[in-house]
Amino acid sequence: MFKIKVNGKEYQSEKDMKLIDFLRDELGIMSVKNGCKEGACGTCTVLIDGKAVRSCVQKLSRLKGKEIQTIEGFTEREKKVFSYAFAKAGAVQCGFCTPGMIIASKALINKNPDPSREDVKNAIRNNICRCTGYNKIEEAILLAAKFFRENLEIPKFEDAVKVGKKIFRIDAIPKALAEAKFADDYMFEGMLYGKNVFSKYPRAKVLSIDTSKALEMPGVVAVFIAKDIPGNRYIGHIAQDWPGMIDVGEETKCIGDTLAIVVAEAREQAEKAAKAVEVEYEVLKPVTNPEEAMKPDAPQIHGEGFMQFGKFRIPKNNLFDYEKVKRGDAEAALKKSKYVVEGTFYVPPTEHAFMEPETAVGLPDGDGIKVITGDQGIYDDKREIANYLGIPEEKVRIQSAFIGGGFGGKEDMSVQHQAALCAYLLKRPVKVYFSRQESINYHPKRHSMKIYCKIGCDENGILQGMKARFTSDTGAYASLGGPVLQRACTHAGGPYNYKNVDIEGYAYYTNNPPAGAFRGFGVTQSVFVVESLINQLAEKAGFSEWEIRYRNAIRPGQVLPNGQIADEGTAMVETLEAVKEEFEKYKNNHDYYVGIASAMKNSGRGVGLPDPGRCNLKIIQGKVHARSSAATIGQGVQTVILQMICETTGLTLDKIVVEQADTKYTPDAGTTTASRQTVFTGEAARKASLELKADLEGGKTLEDLEGKEYIGEFDFKTDPIGSDKPNPVSHIAYGYATQLVIIDKEGKLVKVVAAHDVGRVVNPLSIEGQVEGGVVMSLGYALTEDFPLKDGVPQVKFGTLGLLKAHQIPPIEMHFIEKNDPNGVAYGAKGIGEIAAIPAAPAVQNAYYKKDGVFRYKLPLENTYYRRTKIQK
Repeated sequence: MFKIKVNGKEYQSEKDMKLIDFLRDELGIMSVKNGCKEGACGTCTVLIDGKAVRSCVQKLSRLKGKEIQTIEGFTEREKKVFSYAFAKAGAVQCGFCTPGMIIASKALINKNPDPSREDVKNAIRNNICRCTGYNKIEEAILLAAKFFRENLEIPKFEDAVKVGKKIFRIDAIPKALAEAKFADDYMFEGMLYGKNVFSKYPRAKVLSIDTSKALEMPGVVAVFIAKDIPGNRYIGHIAQDWPGMIDVGEETKCIGDTLAIVVAEAREQAEKAAKAVEVEYEVLKPVTNPEEAMKPDAPQIHGEGFMQFGKFRIPKNNLFDYEKVKRGDAEAALKKSKYVVEGTFYVPPTEHAFMEPETAVGLPDGDGIKVITGDQGIYDDKREIANYLGIPEEKVRIQSAFIGGGFGGKEDMSVQHQAALCAYLLKRPVKVYFSRQESINYHPKRHSMKIYCKIGCDENGILQGMKARFTSDTGAYASLGGPVLQRACTHAGGPYNYKNVDIEGYAYYTNNPPAGAFRGFGVTQSVFVVESLINQLAEKAGFSEWEIRYRNAIRPGQVLPNGQIADEGTAMVETLEAVKEEFEKYKNNHDYYVGIASAMKNSGRGVGLPDPGRCNLKIIQGKVHARSSAATIGQGVQTVILQMICETTGLTLDKIVVEQADTKYTPDAGTTTASRQTVFTGEAARKASLELKADLEGGKTLEDLEGKEYIGEFDFKTDPIGSDKPNPVSHIAYGYATQLVIIDKEGKLVKVVAAHDVGRVVNPLSIEGQVEGGVVMSLGYALTEDFPLKDGVPQVKFGTLGLLKAHQIPPIEMHFIEKNDPNGVAYGAKGIGEIAAIPAAPAVQNAYYKKDGVFRYKLPLENTYYRRTKIQK
C-alpha cells in the first residue's frame, strides 16, 4: 500500500504507479497535463514539498511523507492572482502548458517574491510552450509576483469590448485554472480505452495478424482489424489514400500505419494487449526520398499508372502532385539581367510539437455516434467518420473539446475515426489516444523540400525574373501535400513587383511519415530560399538588403508576380520603413550582425475554392449565443467573434456567450487553416451582428428577440490557378511582413524586430502573442529544430526535437501597420497566424552570412552558436 498526500488530503493506492497517472486517472486532477510523459515538456508539473517537479517521472513509492500540490489545491487568492495575471498579460493561447507554467511560477515566487526577468526565464526553462514565444508568460509571472508582493486587489473586469482594444481572451481564465476540458480530460462511466497496434516497419507486406493472445488478456473487450471497418476504409480530406487499418496481404506505407485496435477496460490493459498482437511481416526496402521515388524502377507506393495535369499525361512514378506558376518570359529576363544568383537549398521535415497529443472519445448516440475531439475542422471529421462507418452524416455528431495547439498538425484524422469505430461497434464510450512518440510517428509534418532557384536584377537592383523548381516529399499519404506545394509555388515570387516567373513543383510519395499542413503552408520553405537569394543578389548588385527590397516592394496598384493587383491596403513598403532605423543602427555597429527578410502570405484558401466562414447568433434567455465551428487552436478566434459582435451591436461582454464548436449547433465555418478564420468567420459574425443591431435599433430588446437566430455567412470569389485572366485574384488579401534578426559576435540571438501589415488590429494582446510565437517557431526552424529519419523511421523524441526554451529567446520588438479600410471586411483585419512564422529563418541565415561569410543552403543552419556541426560543402 502506498500513501500519498495531495492538496492537503491523504490518499492511498494498492499499486505503485507514476504520479501523473494517479493524479489524473485515480483522483481526476486534470490540471496535470500529459504532454509527453517523458519528462521533457513540463505540462505535468506539480509542487512536491514546494519544488516544481514533473509528475511523469515520479512514482508513488518515492513520495512517502511528501506534500504534493496542484492548481486545484491553491488558495482562492492564488487562483485569482495567477489566472488574472496570465489573462492580463496574454500568456494563455492554447492553454495546455499553462497550468504547468503556473506551478513553476508559484515555486519561484514562494522562494523569490521579487524575481528578475532572468530569474523567471530560468524558472520556466524546463517548461515548453509552442504558442506564445514565452515573453508574455514571463510578463504574467512578473505581474503575479507584484500582486502577491504588494498585496494588490484584482481589478474588476471591464464589460466594454471593442475591435482594437486589448481584452482578455474569453477562455484565458478557465484554461489557467484548468477548468477548460481538453479531450483527454473527459471521463465517462463504463469508458473503455482503445490502443493502436502500429506497423514496426515503414514498408512491409503484412502476412498475418494474430489477435488471439491479446483477446485472452485481462480486461480486453475486443480487437478490431481492417475487415471490421463497416464503411470506406480509406480516409483523407482531399485524396482518400490513407487506410484506417492495413489489411492482411497489403503493404504498410509508413511507420504510423495501424494494423489493429485493441479495446480494454483500463488504459494499462489496452497498452499491454496491443503489444501482444502478433504480426508476421515480409520486410521490404522503403522508399526514403523523392530521388528514389521518381526512378522508373522504384516501388509504386500507391500503384502504377499515369497522372493527368491539364494537357499533360505524366508517368506516375510515385508523383502525387505537380504545380506550376508561369508568367512572362523568365528565361529571357534572366539572360538580360545584369546580376544573377542561384542555388539549390534543402529544408527538413519539421514536427509541429503541439503540446497536446491526439486524443478522442467516441460515444454511442442513439443509432449514430458522437465524438469529442480537439482538432482543426470538426465538419471534416463529420464527413470522414460517416464515410468510415458507412452511415449518413446526420448520424455523426462532433463536439470540440479545447484544443492544445495545432499549427496544421491536427487538420488530418488521427484518433477520431478509430474512437468512433470502437464506440460504434461496442456501444460503449471509448477513448483512443496517442503517446507522444506515436504522435511524432503518425501525424503529417512540414514538408521537406529540395528547391532550386535563380533570380536576376538589372543594374539598378530591380528584379527582372526568377526560375524555381520544387521537389517535395509528401511522405506516405497525400494529406495536404498538393495545396502546400501549390502555395509554395504561388508565393515563390515574393512580395515584389515583377512579372517574369517560371515555377514548377513536384510532390512525391515516399515511405516517410506523411507531410501536410504546417504553419506557413509551403511558404515557409519557399521564402527561406527566395529571401536568402535576394540578400545575396543585393550584395552582388551593390545595394543594402533593405534597399533592394524597398526598390522592388509591391505597392498599391502594382502587379504581383502571380498576376494579382495589389489592393489599396497593401503595406509592404511600410513594413520596410518600420524597420529601417533598427536595420541601419545594427548594420553600422561592428559588434552585431543584422539579417533581414520579407514575406507575404495569403488569407483564406482562395485559388477558386469555396471558402465560407459562418457564425450564427441565437438569442437564448436574454443573451446572444454565438455559434461557429471555427476551431480555436490557440489563435483566439472565439475572442475575435466576441469583439466583432460587441463592436457591431454595442452590446457588453455580459450579454454574449461564445459556444464551443459542435456540429449539432454550430454552422460549418471550414477548417482553421490558411490564416482565414479572423477574416471569414470574423466577417460572418459581423454580418449576423448587423442584422441583430437593426432589430435592437428598431426598439426590440434581447428579451423580445428570444429564440430568434441570425445567420452569418461570408465567402469571397477568387480565380483558380491557371486562370487566363490577365490579373487573376488568387486571394481575398495578403499580409506582408519584414523581420530583422540581430546576433552578436558569438552568433547569439540579441533581438528580433518584426513589422507586419495586419490590415487592422482586432486585439493587440492576441496579435502580439501570435507574432512572438511565430517568430520563435521560425527561429527554431532556422537554428535548432530537425527531424532526422533512418529508413523512414523518426530518430527523435520530444526532448530531442530542438524546441527553443524561454532562456534562449531574445527580446522581440513589434510594429503593426493598419492600412485597410476600418469599415471593410472583418473591420479590415487580415490573418496573422502564418506569416508571423515565415521571415525570421532567412533573416537568421543572412545574419550568419554577415558574421562568417558562409552562405548556408540547408536548415537547420550548420555551425552556429546553437548547433555546432560541420558545414558540408
